[in-house]
Amino acid sequence: MFATIRNPTRRLVRFYTKAASKNAFEGERRSAQFVAAAGIFVGASVLGCSLKKEEKTRNGIIEKLTGNPAKAVEEKFGTYWPRNIMILFGPPGAGKGTHGPKIEDMLGIPQLSTGDMLRAAVSAQTDVGKQAQAVMKAGGLVSDEIVVGIICDRIKEPDCKFGFILDGFPRTLKQAKALDVMLLEEGAVVTRVIELQVPDSVLEERICGRWIHKKSGRSYHIKYAPPKSMKVDDSGSPIPESMKDDITGEPLVQRSDDTATALVKRLNGYHGETVPILTHYKPNGVVRTVNANQEMDGVWGEVLNSLKRRA
Repeated sequence: MFATIRNPTRRLVRFYTKAASKNAFEGERRSAQFVAAAGIFVGASVLGCSLKKEEKTRNGIIEKLTGNPAKAVEEKFGTYWPRNIMILFGPPGAGKGTHGPKIEDMLGIPQLSTGDMLRAAVSAQTDVGKQAQAVMKAGGLVSDEIVVGIICDRIKEPDCKFGFILDGFPRTLKQAKALDVMLLEEGAVVTRVIELQVPDSVLEERICGRWIHKKSGRSYHIKYAPPKSMKVDDSGSPIPESMKDDITGEPLVQRSDDTATALVKRLNGYHGETVPILTHYKPNGVVRTVNANQEMDGVWGEVLNSLKRRA
């Protein structure tokens, strides 16, 4: 068994030793991840003794085994792990809702929305959830400290063992720094920041042509994915009454902020807040940009490349 893991473990040792020589703090962090890495390889070898060929682990580490589970883990771990703590950035309409779930499925790590985590914490009546509930009942804004506390609780869940994707946080440099402090206390750091880039002029067409089915969240677009029921007037604009969900036949709606006027505000806010965060993380060598203004397969190919540790 240990002969099976000897070579990949040596490669990890060399990788982390080299990193440590560049930066002492980074070396400490990567050393902790190495311990986890070695443990996973040993565990995979042990599992290989009992797993059948088509079995796979709950978190998607070993899929469709080929008779050598340690090798399967080595290939995936060597490309995308250790623990992948990602932040996914992109302006409205850039494709975060499309590619985030695909990253989830491929790596077996959850995409964490601050809104969803906040609602779950309040519903579960955790200590931090109670604090958030009290603030919201009073009509106040939930503080960065409370949000970071909610994230801290959430990432201790089993599905975050191998990493997670943050969506909607951090939105400001102050929040990014608070996140860094919290992760450091957990013995971790942000390992990848991916920004989906699309020209503002293209986003206007994407956003302003979007219609949604409120109950299900299904999204349509008058140009790229029109509902079957859509009819247009003499000017080529869709007739609102004709916009129906393909599945239920129920009316589609446009979000109040999916307008050209609202989009300008949203984009100004996004660019103003995001650039300082990217600048903050760039010295760590974790920031990757993806050209999201191309065909879907091309975008996904760049996303995959950006996820690799040596991308």
